[in-house]
Amino acid sequence: MIRRQTLIALGIALVLGLLAVYLANMLLTRGERSRGMGETTKVAVAAVPLDFGVEVTADKVKLVDYPTASLPPGAFSSIAQMLPAGKRRVALRPITVNEPILASKLSVEGEGASIAALLPSGMRAVSVRINDISGVAGFVQPNDSVDVLVTRNLTTGNRSEQVTDVLMQNVKVLALGQNAKENNQPTVAQSATLQVDPVDAQKLALAEAVGSLSLVLRKPGEEENSPVVQTVSIDDLRYGRFAGRAYVQSSAQSETRPTPARAVRRQVARPIARRPVVVRPTTRSVEVVRGTQNSNYEVGGYGS
Repeated sequence: MIRRQTLIALGIALVLGLLAVYLANMLLTRGERSRGMGETTKVAVAAVPLDFGVEVTADKVKLVDYPTASLPPGAFSSIAQMLPAGKRRVALRPITVNEPILASKLSVEGEGASIAALLPSGMRAVSVRINDISGVAGFVQPNDSVDVLVTRNLTTGNRSEQVTDVLMQNVKVLALGQNAKENNQPTVAQSATLQVDPVDAQKLALAEAVGSLSLVLRKPGEEENSPVVQTVSIDDLRYGRFAGRAYVQSSAQSETRPTPARAVRRQVARPIARRPVVVRPTTRSVEVVRGTQNSNYEVGGYGS
């Protein structure tokens, strides 16, 4: 009798457990459908790392299931849609493995990699001359942000001096030489291509004609510009951290400032006491030490 009751209790518990699992599964499925997570769409992703300028082919792409509700704009649902027959496309930005391949990261159908495709609306790409010193010894890489300095001769009246100004701040570097890909290694180039607006492009052309340009590397992610920008001249090098022009001006004012009349009369009325000059004979002496006794002997004086 007891065994029969036990079997009945186990059967009821098993039925209740199965019912609980069924209800929980139904609730979870309904919640996913309500959030759109249950529906998926095939999306083209990178099967291998794709660097800038690499041609995208079918063997470098794979299709994966992606939540329809989270589908990124510009995604491709098939390889044929991304790579039409006879049309080549290359990567304009680095794409990692399993990252969705978007239309904004690929070149136009049938065209190769172009810096112009990376430019935002209203921006321009301008190349300027640099060397191993003005280019921060090659540590500037594409996609870095830099400040641009201009050093030129400034003539004021009859005086000509060299000055350095901050021409632009927080300028994006698109390429070094003909390389628009980051290689994480110092690379010395002869030119740098910068992303600027049309007015700054004119400033760069003029500054390069009247002087020399230098790049100053900025901290990654730093967007704020320095609110105080001043001209630095040779006088600033002479007086270290103090402003050279201010120091020269204050010194000149102190030298040309007239002495008060009262102070002049006081100096003239007060006699100056001078001590008599005692002329001592020019003699020479030699000190000889014998044990603990010292003896001085005068020498010379006979025609010297």
